[in-house]
Amino acid sequence: MSQHTKISVGIMGGTFDPIHYGHLYIAECARRKFGLDKVLFIPTGLPVHKKREDILAPSHRIEMTRLAIDSNPYFELSTIEVDRPGPTYTVDTLEQLNNGTGGREEYYFITGADAILEILTWKDVDRVFELCRFIAVTRPGYSFEVMNRVLSGLTAEKRKQILFYATTGILISSTEIRQRIILGEPVKYLLPEEVEKYIIKYDLYKVQEEK
Repeated sequence: MSQHTKISVGIMGGTFDPIHYGHLYIAECARRKFGLDKVLFIPTGLPVHKKREDILAPSHRIEMTRLAIDSNPYFELSTIEVDRPGPTYTVDTLEQLNNGTGGREEYYFITGADAILEILTWKDVDRVFELCRFIAVTRPGYSFEVMNRVLSGLTAEKRKQILFYATTGILISSTEIRQRIILGEPVKYLLPEEVEKYIIKYDLYKVQEEK
């Protein structure tokens, strides 16, 4: 644990459908860079911004996340969003986490820089900025032109809540992994071996034949 008065906690949210090395790498980079005491991996329940209707059942996504982070003592799984009924809103998650710790934890929401552009559309965005800071992960060569236009609409106080961090990045996406499985192509080395074994065991992401 760090010497800070509060415990620094990173939040890595996502559908994790499936979780892959890109998620894990970004979380570990952010943890090391900003001295986070731990990172919570929080699979979403009913994600508001996702358009897909075929998102895998929460039980599978939770177990794959558990398997993926098991070897890192700084990573923890939280089912807080899956356990809460209704659509998933970041502000509700942050309020629940904050109430549960009595204000002893300081939260850093880890996300890709592009996702920061959606912040202004989030529910109760002002409250979100009060409850956490953001770690916006960028790849080398990332263009800040659009980002700067969006951020110019924020107050100086809110802009200070967004920390940018450039990583070398790992170009892997859950969409790509699902497509590769459907096409019968290998996904080895794109995600942890235990997660791949789990996908094979339960025959996940295969196109089901119509009966």
